Amino acid sequence: MNKEIKKMKKGKYMKRLFSGIQPSGTIHIGNYFGAISNWIKLLDKYDCIFCIVDYHAITIPYDKELMQKRIFDAAVDNISAGLDPEKCKIFVQSHVSEHTELAWILSCFTRMGELSRMTQYKQKSEQHKAHANCGLFTYPILMTADIAIYKGEVVPVGEDQIQHVELAREIIRNFNTAFDDILPEPSEILSPTPRIMGLDADNKMSKSLNNHISLTETDEDLWKKLAPAKTDTNRQRLKDPGDPAKCNLFSYHKLVSSDAELKQVIEGCTTASMGCFDCKKILCKNFSELMGPIRDKKEKLMKEKDYVLNVLNESASKCRKIAKETISEIKGAMGL
Repeated sequence: MNKEIKKMKKGKYMKRLFSGIQPSGTIHIGNYFGAISNWIKLLDKYDCIFCIVDYHAITIPYDKELMQKRIFDAAVDNISAGLDPEKCKIFVQSHVSEHTELAWILSCFTRMGELSRMTQYKQKSEQHKAHANCGLFTYPILMTADIAIYKGEVVPVGEDQIQHVELAREIIRNFNTAFDDILPEPSEILSPTPRIMGLDADNKMSKSLNNHISLTETDEDLWKKLAPAKTDTNRQRLKDPGDPAKCNLFSYHKLVSSDAELKQVIEGCTTASMGCFDCKKILCKNFSELMGPIRDKKEKLMKEKDYVLNVLNESASKCRKIAKETISEIKGAMGL
Protein backbone atom coordinates (compact mmCIF):
# COMPACT_ATOMS: atom_id res chain seq x y z
CA MET A 1 0.00 0.00 0.00
CA ASN A 2 1.26 3.52 -0.77
CA LYS A 3 2.89 5.02 2.26
CA GLU A 4 0.90 8.21 1.68
CA ILE A 5 -2.42 6.52 0.90
CA LYS A 6 -3.75 7.30 4.33
CA LYS A 7 -3.27 10.93 5.06
CA MET A 8 -4.13 11.71 8.63
CA LYS A 9 -5.41 15.05 9.80
CA LYS A 10 -6.40 15.63 13.38
CA GLY A 11 -6.36 11.87 13.81
CA LYS A 12 -8.90 11.23 11.04
CA TYR A 13 -8.45 9.16 7.88
CA MET A 14 -8.84 11.20 4.69
CA LYS A 15 -9.82 9.57 1.42
CA ARG A 16 -7.75 10.52 -1.59
CA LEU A 17 -9.44 12.78 -4.13
CA PHE A 18 -8.23 13.21 -7.71
CA SER A 19 -9.35 15.63 -10.40
CA GLY A 20 -7.94 16.77 -13.73
CA ILE A 21 -7.64 20.36 -14.93
CA GLN A 22 -7.63 21.07 -18.65
CA PRO A 23 -5.00 23.67 -19.72
CA SER A 24 -7.56 25.35 -21.94
CA GLY A 25 -7.09 29.04 -21.24
CA THR A 26 -8.79 31.52 -18.96
CA ILE A 27 -11.19 30.12 -16.37
CA HIS A 28 -14.77 31.36 -16.66
CA ILE A 29 -17.54 31.44 -14.07
CA GLY A 30 -18.94 28.16 -15.41
CA ASN A 31 -15.62 26.48 -14.51
CA TYR A 32 -15.52 28.22 -11.15
CA PHE A 33 -19.02 27.44 -9.92
CA GLY A 34 -19.21 24.08 -11.69
CA ALA A 35 -15.93 22.76 -10.30
CA ILE A 36 -13.39 24.96 -8.53
CA SER A 37 -15.65 26.39 -5.82
CA ASN A 38 -16.62 22.82 -4.95
CA TRP A 39 -12.98 21.70 -4.90
CA ILE A 40 -12.16 24.46 -2.43
CA LYS A 41 -14.81 23.12 -0.04
CA LEU A 42 -13.27 19.65 -0.28
CA LEU A 43 -9.68 20.64 0.52
CA ASP A 44 -10.06 20.06 4.25
CA LYS A 45 -12.13 16.88 3.84
CA TYR A 46 -9.92 14.89 1.46
CA ASP A 47 -6.30 14.29 0.52
CA CYS A 48 -6.55 16.27 -2.72
CA ILE A 49 -4.51 15.86 -5.90
CA PHE A 50 -5.17 18.13 -8.89
CA CYS A 51 -3.50 17.41 -12.20
CA ILE A 52 -3.11 19.73 -15.20
CA VAL A 53 -3.86 17.15 -17.88
CA ASP A 54 -1.68 18.19 -20.81
CA TYR A 55 -1.71 14.67 -22.31
CA HIS A 56 -5.49 14.80 -22.49
CA ALA A 57 -5.25 18.21 -24.15
CA ILE A 58 -3.30 16.87 -27.14
CA THR A 59 -6.16 14.60 -28.28
CA ILE A 60 -7.51 17.53 -30.31
CA PRO A 61 -5.62 20.05 -32.48
CA TYR A 62 -3.62 22.62 -30.49
CA ASP A 63 -0.88 25.21 -30.92
CA LYS A 64 2.38 23.80 -29.55
CA GLU A 65 3.79 27.32 -29.12
CA LEU A 66 1.04 28.11 -26.61
CA MET A 67 1.02 24.86 -24.63
CA GLN A 68 3.48 25.91 -21.92
CA LYS A 69 1.65 29.20 -21.46
CA ARG A 70 -1.67 27.35 -21.18
CA ILE A 71 -0.23 25.04 -18.54
CA PHE A 72 1.24 27.91 -16.54
CA ASP A 73 -1.98 29.94 -16.83
CA ALA A 74 -4.02 26.96 -15.65
CA ALA A 75 -1.86 26.69 -12.55
CA VAL A 76 -2.03 30.42 -11.85
CA ASP A 77 -5.78 30.65 -12.42
CA ASN A 78 -6.62 27.70 -10.19
CA ILE A 79 -4.32 28.80 -7.37
CA SER A 80 -5.73 32.33 -7.64
CA ALA A 81 -9.26 30.97 -7.50
CA GLY A 82 -8.57 29.16 -4.23
CA LEU A 83 -6.65 25.90 -4.69
CA ASP A 84 -4.19 26.35 -1.83
CA PRO A 85 -0.88 24.53 -2.53
CA GLU A 86 -0.51 24.11 1.23
CA LYS A 87 -3.65 21.96 1.28
CA CYS A 88 -3.32 20.01 -1.98
CA LYS A 89 -0.94 18.88 -4.69
CA ILE A 90 -1.06 20.58 -8.12
CA PHE A 91 1.16 19.22 -10.87
CA VAL A 92 1.44 18.57 -14.61
CA GLN A 93 0.34 15.17 -15.94
CA SER A 94 3.29 14.65 -18.32
CA HIS A 95 5.74 15.20 -15.44
CA VAL A 96 4.76 11.82 -13.95
CA SER A 97 5.36 9.14 -16.59
CA GLU A 98 3.60 6.43 -14.59
CA HIS A 99 0.25 7.84 -15.80
CA THR A 100 0.85 6.60 -19.32
CA GLU A 101 2.54 3.40 -18.16
CA LEU A 102 -0.53 2.43 -16.16
CA ALA A 103 -2.79 3.52 -19.03
CA TRP A 104 -1.19 0.84 -21.24
CA ILE A 105 -1.65 -1.81 -18.57
CA LEU A 106 -5.29 -0.85 -18.02
CA SER A 107 -5.95 -0.77 -21.77
CA CYS A 108 -5.49 -4.55 -21.66
CA PHE A 109 -8.45 -4.74 -19.29
CA THR A 110 -10.75 -2.42 -21.25
CA ARG A 111 -13.26 -3.67 -23.78
CA MET A 112 -13.51 -1.88 -27.12
CA GLY A 113 -17.29 -1.90 -26.93
CA GLU A 114 -17.24 0.03 -23.66
CA LEU A 115 -15.06 2.76 -25.17
CA SER A 116 -17.20 3.05 -28.29
CA ARG A 117 -20.24 3.83 -26.15
CA MET A 118 -18.68 6.89 -24.53
CA THR A 119 -20.86 9.92 -25.29
CA GLN A 120 -17.96 12.37 -25.10
CA TYR A 121 -15.99 10.39 -27.70
CA LYS A 122 -18.95 10.50 -30.07
CA GLN A 123 -19.34 14.24 -29.59
CA LYS A 124 -15.66 15.15 -29.92
CA SER A 125 -14.99 12.84 -32.85
CA GLU A 126 -17.91 14.53 -34.59
CA GLN A 127 -16.54 18.00 -33.77
CA HIS A 128 -13.02 17.05 -34.95
CA LYS A 129 -13.78 14.63 -37.79
CA ALA A 130 -10.50 15.32 -39.59
CA HIS A 131 -8.54 14.66 -36.40
CA ALA A 132 -10.41 11.77 -34.74
CA ASN A 133 -7.62 9.65 -33.29
CA CYS A 134 -6.86 6.73 -31.00
CA GLY A 135 -6.02 9.09 -28.15
CA LEU A 136 -9.51 10.55 -28.28
CA PHE A 137 -10.95 7.02 -28.30
CA THR A 138 -8.83 5.81 -25.37
CA TYR A 139 -9.13 9.06 -23.39
CA PRO A 140 -11.16 7.31 -20.64
CA ILE A 141 -8.39 4.75 -20.09
CA LEU A 142 -5.85 7.49 -19.40
CA MET A 143 -8.39 9.18 -17.14
CA THR A 144 -8.76 5.90 -15.25
CA ALA A 145 -4.98 5.63 -14.94
CA ASP A 146 -4.82 9.23 -13.67
CA ILE A 147 -7.11 8.24 -10.81
CA ALA A 148 -5.81 4.73 -10.18
CA ILE A 149 -2.10 5.59 -10.08
CA TYR A 150 -2.80 7.43 -6.80
CA LYS A 151 -5.41 4.93 -5.64
CA GLY A 152 -7.94 7.71 -5.87
CA GLU A 153 -11.16 6.99 -4.01
CA VAL A 154 -13.29 9.97 -4.96
CA VAL A 155 -13.52 12.07 -8.13
CA PRO A 156 -15.44 15.38 -8.23
CA VAL A 157 -17.17 15.65 -11.62
CA GLY A 158 -20.00 17.28 -13.48
CA GLU A 159 -22.89 15.24 -14.83
CA ASP A 160 -21.20 14.96 -18.24
CA GLN A 161 -18.29 13.01 -16.69
CA ILE A 162 -20.28 10.43 -14.71
CA GLN A 163 -20.08 7.96 -17.61
CA HIS A 164 -16.28 8.12 -17.54
CA VAL A 165 -16.12 7.42 -13.80
CA GLU A 166 -18.48 4.48 -14.26
CA LEU A 167 -16.16 3.09 -16.93
CA ALA A 168 -13.16 3.70 -14.64
CA ARG A 169 -14.81 1.50 -12.02
CA GLU A 170 -15.45 -1.19 -14.65
CA ILE A 171 -11.83 -1.14 -15.85
CA ILE A 172 -10.47 -1.28 -12.31
CA ARG A 173 -12.91 -4.07 -11.45
CA ASN A 174 -11.64 -6.07 -14.44
CA PHE A 175 -8.05 -5.61 -13.28
CA ASN A 176 -8.82 -6.51 -9.65
CA THR A 177 -10.67 -9.64 -10.76
CA ALA A 178 -7.65 -10.82 -12.74
CA PHE A 179 -5.14 -10.01 -9.99
CA ASP A 180 -5.20 -8.86 -6.39
CA ASP A 181 -7.65 -6.20 -5.23
CA ILE A 182 -4.97 -3.54 -5.45
CA LEU A 183 -6.91 -0.57 -6.83
CA PRO A 184 -9.94 0.99 -5.13
CA GLU A 185 -13.02 1.63 -7.27
CA PRO A 186 -13.52 5.41 -7.28
CA SER A 187 -16.86 7.05 -6.60
CA GLU A 188 -17.96 10.39 -8.01
CA ILE A 189 -18.80 13.54 -6.09
CA LEU A 190 -21.27 15.53 -8.13
CA SER A 191 -20.97 19.29 -8.31
CA PRO A 192 -23.86 20.97 -6.45
CA THR A 193 -24.08 23.53 -9.26
CA PRO A 194 -25.92 22.47 -12.44
CA ARG A 195 -24.70 23.31 -15.92
CA ILE A 196 -24.20 27.06 -16.31
CA MET A 197 -25.48 28.57 -19.52
CA GLY A 198 -23.58 31.20 -21.48
CA LEU A 199 -24.51 34.82 -22.03
CA ASP A 200 -26.39 33.81 -25.18
CA ALA A 201 -28.75 31.78 -22.94
CA ASP A 202 -28.78 29.02 -25.60
CA ASN A 203 -25.57 27.07 -24.97
CA LYS A 204 -23.42 25.93 -22.08
CA MET A 205 -20.88 28.61 -21.15
CA SER A 206 -17.81 28.11 -23.32
CA LYS A 207 -14.75 30.06 -24.39
CA SER A 208 -14.99 28.59 -27.88
CA LEU A 209 -18.50 30.01 -28.27
CA ASN A 210 -17.42 33.35 -26.80
CA ASN A 211 -20.46 33.39 -24.51
CA HIS A 212 -18.47 33.32 -21.29
CA ILE A 213 -17.55 35.60 -18.41
CA SER A 214 -13.91 35.24 -17.45
CA LEU A 215 -13.21 34.88 -13.74
CA THR A 216 -10.72 37.74 -13.99
CA GLU A 217 -12.72 40.23 -16.08
CA THR A 218 -12.08 43.88 -15.34
CA ASP A 219 -15.11 45.75 -14.02
CA GLU A 220 -15.35 47.59 -17.32
CA ASP A 221 -15.25 44.42 -19.45
CA LEU A 222 -17.66 42.68 -17.11
CA TRP A 223 -20.28 45.37 -17.63
CA LYS A 224 -19.72 45.31 -21.40
CA LYS A 225 -20.69 41.64 -21.36
CA LEU A 226 -23.61 41.88 -18.94
CA ALA A 227 -25.24 45.01 -20.39
CA PRO A 228 -26.36 43.41 -23.69
CA ALA A 229 -26.92 39.91 -22.24
CA LYS A 230 -30.26 38.22 -22.86
CA THR A 231 -32.97 38.40 -20.20
CA ASP A 232 -36.62 37.30 -20.13
CA THR A 233 -37.89 37.94 -23.67
CA ASN A 234 -41.30 38.91 -22.29
CA ARG A 235 -39.80 42.11 -20.89
CA GLN A 236 -39.84 44.21 -24.03
CA ARG A 237 -40.58 47.42 -22.14
CA LEU A 238 -39.91 48.61 -18.60
CA LYS A 239 -43.57 48.26 -17.62
CA ASP A 240 -43.75 44.64 -18.81
CA PRO A 241 -43.56 42.17 -15.90
CA GLY A 242 -41.14 39.27 -16.24
CA ASP A 243 -40.46 35.82 -14.86
CA PRO A 244 -37.05 35.32 -13.21
CA ALA A 245 -37.32 31.57 -13.88
CA LYS A 246 -37.19 32.39 -17.60
CA CYS A 247 -34.25 34.78 -17.27
CA ASN A 248 -30.76 33.33 -17.73
CA LEU A 249 -29.17 36.14 -15.73
CA PHE A 250 -31.28 35.23 -12.70
CA SER A 251 -29.43 31.89 -12.65
CA TYR A 252 -26.25 33.97 -12.25
CA HIS A 253 -27.87 35.96 -9.44
CA LYS A 254 -28.43 32.71 -7.56
CA LEU A 255 -24.67 32.14 -7.64
CA VAL A 256 -23.50 35.46 -6.23
CA SER A 257 -26.39 37.53 -4.86
CA SER A 258 -27.64 37.57 -1.28
CA ASP A 259 -31.06 36.31 -0.24
CA ALA A 260 -32.21 39.89 0.24
CA GLU A 261 -31.04 40.83 -3.25
CA LEU A 262 -32.70 37.76 -4.77
CA LYS A 263 -35.96 38.77 -3.12
CA GLN A 264 -35.52 42.31 -4.43
CA VAL A 265 -34.85 41.09 -7.98
CA ILE A 266 -37.80 38.67 -7.97
CA GLU A 267 -40.20 41.31 -6.74
CA GLY A 268 -38.84 43.96 -9.07
CA CYS A 269 -39.02 41.70 -12.11
CA THR A 270 -42.47 40.21 -11.51
CA THR A 271 -44.06 43.57 -10.69
CA ALA A 272 -42.11 45.52 -13.32
CA SER A 273 -40.91 47.89 -10.59
CA MET A 274 -37.28 47.22 -11.54
CA GLY A 275 -35.80 47.29 -15.01
CA CYS A 276 -33.31 44.80 -16.38
CA PHE A 277 -30.63 47.51 -16.37
CA ASP A 278 -30.83 47.88 -12.56
CA CYS A 279 -30.98 44.11 -12.16
CA LYS A 280 -27.77 43.78 -14.18
CA LYS A 281 -26.10 46.49 -12.10
CA ILE A 282 -26.68 44.45 -8.93
CA LEU A 283 -25.32 41.34 -10.64
CA CYS A 284 -22.29 43.22 -11.93
CA LYS A 285 -21.50 44.52 -8.43
CA ASN A 286 -21.66 41.05 -6.93
CA PHE A 287 -19.54 39.46 -9.64
CA SER A 288 -17.02 42.25 -9.19
CA GLU A 289 -16.79 41.57 -5.45
CA LEU A 290 -16.11 37.91 -6.18
CA MET A 291 -13.61 38.52 -8.96
CA GLY A 292 -11.63 41.38 -7.42
CA PRO A 293 -9.54 39.33 -4.96
CA ILE A 294 -9.04 36.55 -7.53
CA ARG A 295 -7.91 39.04 -10.16
CA ASP A 296 -5.51 40.70 -7.69
CA LYS A 297 -3.99 37.37 -6.69
CA LYS A 298 -3.55 36.37 -10.33
CA GLU A 299 -1.74 39.63 -11.11
CA LYS A 300 0.61 38.91 -8.22
CA LEU A 301 1.25 35.29 -9.20
CA MET A 302 1.95 36.20 -12.82
CA LYS A 303 4.95 38.12 -11.48
CA GLU A 304 6.06 35.18 -9.32
CA LYS A 305 6.78 32.59 -11.99
CA ASP A 306 9.44 30.81 -9.92
CA TYR A 307 6.97 30.27 -7.07
CA VAL A 308 4.33 28.78 -9.39
CA LEU A 309 6.84 26.49 -11.12
CA ASN A 310 8.17 25.40 -7.73
CA VAL A 311 4.64 24.45 -6.64
CA LEU A 312 4.23 22.33 -9.78
CA ASN A 313 7.65 20.70 -9.45
CA GLU A 314 7.35 19.91 -5.74
CA SER A 315 3.89 18.46 -6.20
CA ALA A 316 5.11 16.37 -9.16
CA SER A 317 7.94 15.02 -7.03
CA LYS A 318 5.51 13.94 -4.29
CA CYS A 319 3.09 12.44 -6.81
CA ARG A 320 5.89 10.64 -8.65
CA LYS A 321 6.82 8.86 -5.43
CA ILE A 322 3.24 7.66 -4.90
CA ALA A 323 2.92 6.64 -8.56
CA LYS A 324 6.14 4.61 -8.53
CA GLU A 325 4.96 2.66 -5.50
CA THR A 326 1.62 1.90 -7.16
CA ILE A 327 3.25 0.73 -10.40
CA SER A 328 5.67 -1.45 -8.49
CA GLU A 329 2.81 -3.06 -6.59
CA ILE A 330 0.82 -3.62 -9.81
CA LYS A 331 3.78 -5.16 -11.66
CA GLY A 332 4.46 -7.46 -8.74
CA ALA A 333 0.87 -8.67 -8.76
CA MET A 334 1.00 -9.22 -12.54
CA GLY A 335 4.27 -11.13 -12.51
CA LEU A 336 6.11 -8.40 -14.45
